[in-house]
Amino acid sequence: MTSDRTTCVLFGDGAGAVLLEPNTEGFGILDSILKSDGSGAPYLHQKAGGSLRPASVETVAAKEHFIYQDGQPVFKFAVKGMADVSAELLEKNKLTGDDIAWLVPHQANKRIIDATANRMGLSHDKVMLNIHKFGNTTAATIPLCLWEWEKKLNKGDLIVLAAFGGGFTWGATLVKWAY
Repeated sequence: MTSDRTTCVLFGDGAGAVLLEPNTEGFGILDSILKSDGSGAPYLHQKAGGSLRPASVETVAAKEHFIYQDGQPVFKFAVKGMADVSAELLEKNKLTGDDIAWLVPHQANKRIIDATANRMGLSHDKVMLNIHKFGNTTAATIPLCLWEWEKKLNKGDLIVLAAFGGGFTWGATLVKWAY
């Protein structure tokens, strides 16, 4: 990650994956809304390692392969972005918080998660949380929640996966649980 104390204490280490398979019974991903706004790049990014600045001896020596975050603008945008896109997904599919069994949010910040649940009209007992155990494991947060809470999921449950990330990117996905 990074040795910057303003950022490194926010992140945990984790990995996860979710396997999908075709079905004809109407389970799986029902809808997604994905958004991006490149104006957020100065606030949450990694300086090197991508196609714009490929890894080199110089970029590694300069420690440019660590995340940089300016917390306040990221927090403000994440609260609005995750909450709005999750509410938009429900509205688009003519659903309310009562129809959703679980919100599976990106585990970046409890206040962002609470704002998303509130905007969806979802009671907090329907929100999967594990940030208190693992921190923000970035791309692993949603798979880790699904793994940890799997026994509480029932076949046919409607769940919303909601996330926010670098650049800025954010989105929500409606899933009908298959088992």
